Amino acid sequence: MTPQSEDFSRWYIDTIKKADLMDYTPVRGCIVFKPDGYELWERIQQAMDKRFKETGHRNAYFPMLIPESFFEKEKEHVEGFSPELPWVTEAAGEKLEEKLALRPTSETMIGHMYSQWIQSYRDLPVLINQWANVFRWEKRTMPFLRTSEFLWQEGHTAHADEEEARHETLQMLEIYREVIEQELAIPVWMGQKTPSEKFAGAVDTYSVEAMMKDGKAVQAGTSHYLGDNFAKGFDIKFLDRDNKLKFVHTTSWGTSTRLIGSMIMVHGDDKGLVLPPRVAPTQVIMIPIGSGKKREIVLNKVDDFVTDLKREEVRVRTDVRDETPGWKFNEWEMRGVPIRVEIGPRDLENNQVIIARRDTGEKLTVPIDQLIETVKGLLNEIQTNMYNKALQFKAAHSHVHIDTLDELNKHVIKSEQDQVIAGWVLAGWCGDETCEAKVKEETSFTSRNIPFEPPLNKETCITCGQKAQHTVWFSRSY
Repeated sequence: MTPQSEDFSRWYIDTIKKADLMDYTPVRGCIVFKPDGYELWERIQQAMDKRFKETGHRNAYFPMLIPESFFEKEKEHVEGFSPELPWVTEAAGEKLEEKLALRPTSETMIGHMYSQWIQSYRDLPVLINQWANVFRWEKRTMPFLRTSEFLWQEGHTAHADEEEARHETLQMLEIYREVIEQELAIPVWMGQKTPSEKFAGAVDTYSVEAMMKDGKAVQAGTSHYLGDNFAKGFDIKFLDRDNKLKFVHTTSWGTSTRLIGSMIMVHGDDKGLVLPPRVAPTQVIMIPIGSGKKREIVLNKVDDFVTDLKREEVRVRTDVRDETPGWKFNEWEMRGVPIRVEIGPRDLENNQVIIARRDTGEKLTVPIDQLIETVKGLLNEIQTNMYNKALQFKAAHSHVHIDTLDELNKHVIKSEQDQVIAGWVLAGWCGDETCEAKVKEETSFTSRNIPFEPPLNKETCITCGQKAQHTVWFSRSY
């Protein structure tokens, strides 16, 4: 496996292939999610879906094909997506009267349907989420992080007024933060996107941003306040309590399977995956050791352990393949299983088992009668430790004392010369998009977001030196 320090992108590809999470297909930019890879998505889905439903949202499904005329109703929206749209122009051997796009997102289709469903204030709010696939014909792809077809959820809500819609926008952003930090053990920065980085057609876009182990950023989730832009484009009106016809205020919000790639890049090491216990398809792997009659005794005891662990809702498997113990140890380390339990005839004689932690590599000798409780405690401990380790990494590579573009250029050049991680930079910004664009032009650093709670507030713009209107995180990104 390629070491991270040698080529991080190559390490990532090696890891997801060897861990059997995905495979390539003949269609450019499209991948197969193999069972372990798809189960990671299922567990993310479950964590989010539970929270969505607790806040009153319900799931629905909308068509994948969207008429070209729908995009024309919201010009800014179509301009943002048009370079990435794949089109269906022919069906059943005949040319279609109107081109149909494979959905890049569903605001237009859902806007059309909401215009049919919403007539009165009594119909509001509409709180709908969709689990679906979408298509964006990316020029550069990377499995899970950026593919031509990917899986995601997209929430679409309609409200009577701006206050309620804005509350919804930030509520869903907070749910994203909670799932990403608590389930995936990835610390994030919450904040607002700059105007140049906001969603096409939105009034305001908010995001949660995560730092990878190479110091680059991944936009882990976004939530958009759309105002009445889409309502006007699709004529979504309602009769309010004052008997006046008004446009609704809408929101949309989404996360995708890029969370899988983010999790791998945040926690993985040169041995392969390191999976947070809460989403790991297998939390505990049992490795029975021994041969002959003694092996049968060991296997019977392992079966008892597996039954007890499953009763405690621990996801456990046993590896009985005809391979050496050392080969199995390496295999399951590479697959990122949080806990490995080794047990052989001598361990049974000593009334003990050996437990190995994937996050630290530490080995523990545990009495047999304490195995179940030890495993349960360790799963929680590993989850917390992984989050804290990622948090420390983020802090160590977040630079808050770079105040000018010249200083940032020197920082980037020195990082490249010393082959160290450039990380993120907290900088002041005057609000002029020309200044923001110059940072990208000279350093390839883009604005990530304007954090709600920056570690400190910057007084001057990193580019022009004028008074800063915002404090912004800048970094290179995927």
